[in-house]
Amino acid sequence: MNAVTQDAARLLDTAARAAREAAWRIARAPRPAKDAALRAAAAALRARQAEILAANAADLEAAAGLTPAFRDRLTLTPARLEAMARGLEEVADLPDPVGRVLAEWTRPNGLLIRRVAQPIGVIGMIFESRPNVTADAAALCLKSGNAVILRGGSESTRSAAAIHACLLEGLRAAGLPEAAIQVAPTADRAFVGAMLRAAGLIDLIIPRGGKGLVTRVMEEARVPVLAHAEGLCHTYIHAAADPAMARSILANAKMRRTGICGATETLLIDAAIAPSLLPVLIADLRGLGCDFRAEARARAIVPDLPPATEQDFATEWLDAVLSVKVVDGVEEALAHIRRYGSEHTEAIVTQDEAAARAFLDGLDSAVGMWNASTQFCDGGEFGFGAEIGIATGRLHTRGPVGLEQLCTYRYHVIGTGQTRP
Repeated sequence: MNAVTQDAARLLDTAARAAREAAWRIARAPRPAKDAALRAAAAALRARQAEILAANAADLEAAAGLTPAFRDRLTLTPARLEAMARGLEEVADLPDPVGRVLAEWTRPNGLLIRRVAQPIGVIGMIFESRPNVTADAAALCLKSGNAVILRGGSESTRSAAAIHACLLEGLRAAGLPEAAIQVAPTADRAFVGAMLRAAGLIDLIIPRGGKGLVTRVMEEARVPVLAHAEGLCHTYIHAAADPAMARSILANAKMRRTGICGATETLLIDAAIAPSLLPVLIADLRGLGCDFRAEARARAIVPDLPPATEQDFATEWLDAVLSVKVVDGVEEALAHIRRYGSEHTEAIVTQDEAAARAFLDGLDSAVGMWNASTQFCDGGEFGFGAEIGIATGRLHTRGPVGLEQLCTYRYHVIGTGQTRP
């Protein structure tokens, strides 16, 4: 357990108290002000592109010893910056989630009861490597009426600071409090410990990163946590799959971006079609630079596949490596996923609707796909504008976390003079 120093506790206390005051104001800010802040921040990202890319280059130079997958997550490009700016504008275009009437009913005594959406309050966001999380998390928190304290990894400090400057420019342009979007004032790991113990000052912690980070947060937090430990996703190719579709989906699910949590890490394929289709799938992926770990039945079909260990099927590769297993139908595929999966995202490829329904209904995972790539597990692809992360726990939300998921609710009870007997 990491000690919390007095300096870290003091810095966190100052930041969190400022955030609480800002949260009260942001929760009551009209939609036009929040949207104006997001649009101004997007304009600043574009105007400061050279500055941001230079900061990112410095981060990458300092991170020379990291894995290629980690470096890919850290890297910013003009295209990724433009996507970040568009993401802010897309969040601005979305309806304001605050104040929505989620349900209403009238009691026999005439009382009208409404369940109304409201912000959670102060969000603590702890993340690794991905600088774009700075903008995505800030946009979603601002639009949903929450204040946020962002603590990125030390490897992305310069990039995050340059992006944060653009976000502050947006807040100033809209007349909103700058304390609504803060970055940790120190890279000291003790600040993370202070965040995790800030019950009463921070309302929700959201970690986004590797298993080590999430494990630490879950073990140490005295604040509610919304998290997923890893994305060990599966693509199951059923006996009734269209071969061309299966090839296209698997190549995308595994190789589009291997370092994201929605990338497929294990291929399950029905024994009925494996002799004809598996060699083709392996050839496709080898052509894209993929390596493999395969169990005995798969190796009997493609003998030069490297053997898989038990641990391989429990590994989130985040790289161009795919575990491969031949199964006998939907039930065996589901049993494998229950044993090794992380309840993130699973896909079935099939033209058999009954098989697809059995697969989707049999999953405990947050997201199930039918005839689509697992890499669609993304807030932007779900129409959320962006995401603050993927939740794989059971409370209070699951899957991509967008605006609506960053709200809780309260009740309004409207009477005409009723008193309780």
